[in-house]
Amino acid sequence: MTQHQRTFPLIVIVGPTAVGKTALGVHLAEQFGGEVISADSRQFYREMTIGTAKPTSEDMRRVRHHLVDIANPDETVGLAHFLRLAREAIDDVAARRAVPFIVGGTGQYVQALLQGWQVPEVPPDPELRADLETQAASDPDALWRRLLALDSHAIDFVDPRNIRRVVRALEVTIKSGQPFSALRRRISPPYDPLTLCLTMDRAALYARADARVDAMVAAGLEQEVRALLDRGYTWELPAMSGLGYSQFRPYIEGSASLSDVVERIKLDTHDFVRRQYAWFRAADPEVLWLDAADPATPARAAEAVAAALGAPA
Repeated sequence: MTQHQRTFPLIVIVGPTAVGKTALGVHLAEQFGGEVISADSRQFYREMTIGTAKPTSEDMRRVRHHLVDIANPDETVGLAHFLRLAREAIDDVAARRAVPFIVGGTGQYVQALLQGWQVPEVPPDPELRADLETQAASDPDALWRRLLALDSHAIDFVDPRNIRRVVRALEVTIKSGQPFSALRRRISPPYDPLTLCLTMDRAALYARADARVDAMVAAGLEQEVRALLDRGYTWELPAMSGLGYSQFRPYIEGSASLSDVVERIKLDTHDFVRRQYAWFRAADPEVLWLDAADPATPARAAEAVAAALGAPA
């Protein structure tokens, strides 16, 4: 940030899946004249509503939302695309004297936004990506070594277990001719952020997440997945490889039961929660942690937001 650059408040609400971010975000945005900008990478895609726990129509009526339903499932909204859209939305909201609220659990996207990462928008190369994915299927360790040979600093920000991330880092490096890490410049953004991180006793959170999976299935998650396949969307698409969707493949192909699918989604959700916490623990130490199970949390959050905005709670 330059010496003369003015900053403006940005309220950020993060936390693991199923902890209650959406409800708190809507409540606070409504109270303080704000608008929500989604930082949940799964909610970008149209026709994927139940499995991504999108804001309800009532939520959308109460508070204007941005970056929800912005792409088809066969499109990709990567980090660079998100950063451009999120920055545009934040500027638009602030220009109208509303308060921008970033709400979501995709830790890398939130961190990149707050730290001012300048990620190049290198368009996907389907042929190169298919070749890299073929290599990954046969020898993922070799693909990881290939990335490190081209960009040794990738070890600092790419999880070798995240094959899609490894493939994308290689794709960007090969297409641009530069190490991906060298393209990740940082320019301090003009935000004065308040970051609220919702948390909960881990066992209670797992139980809450499990109950939500059961509710999704009861609400028609299987039918949603089948409808996507009927429209021609394939399992190989990034959107279809996400939590709550890819786990249906063995069942739909006849090699697993529905109860197997539900159990797999629950276990994978628990693993997702653990990975989300790893991002949030590495976040700005100024983060305000709030117990989602505490009845006083909405009031505490409102007090913090009021202080950040210089407004009455």
